[in-house]
Amino acid sequence: MAESDDFIHVPKRVFPPLYVSRGDASLDRLAFFHVLERLKTQKRTGWVDHKVPGPESISDHMYRMAILAMCSADRDLDVSKCVMMCLVHDLAEAQVGDIAPREGISKAEKRRLEAEAMHNFVHEMLHNSPAAQRIEVLWKEYEDGESNEARFVKDLDRFEMASQAFEYERNHSMQTLQPFFDSSLPSIRHPEVKQWGDDLAAERARNINSGSGNS
Repeated sequence: MAESDDFIHVPKRVFPPLYVSRGDASLDRLAFFHVLERLKTQKRTGWVDHKVPGPESISDHMYRMAILAMCSADRDLDVSKCVMMCLVHDLAEAQVGDIAPREGISKAEKRRLEAEAMHNFVHEMLHNSPAAQRIEVLWKEYEDGESNEARFVKDLDRFEMASQAFEYERNHSMQTLQPFFDSSLPSIRHPEVKQWGDDLAAERARNINSGSGNS
């Protein structure tokens, strides 16, 4: 996710070991179910870096994205696919965490680590089952960013982050979150989500002009 250009020193990220199949489909599937807990407990790095009180988890972010997808009126989109894509697009972060640019990990290495994590989930934990293949296909489609659904979900990713930044500004009177708006709202291309972004920006402007920490 986006972050300030200011350097924030943190310890080098340590990745947990990749799972090794125990040769029992039931146990390996349970291992996958359990690894999903990390998405519920790991906080999004950008908010942690900016010392947001009680920052959201990775799964918090994905859940709201899924609901946002359901709110779309775009009849040209496969909304069911979009909802599922929202729920798997950051799945690899259960293994590698929410890697931020200032950690010194290149985009190519980040993509390699995430692909390795997904391969581990699909093959070692879920034994390349039809369900595993569905998850993998959705994740790859999002990563490739070529389909209408993938581009739409990427815009939801941007809009959701900006929404969360506004809520932290409003709820905690924070004044250091401008980079999260700069790196998200201007990049939205889907007309409907762009309108949502414009509405959010107008709400934020009203909140700032009121001089109040609460709307």
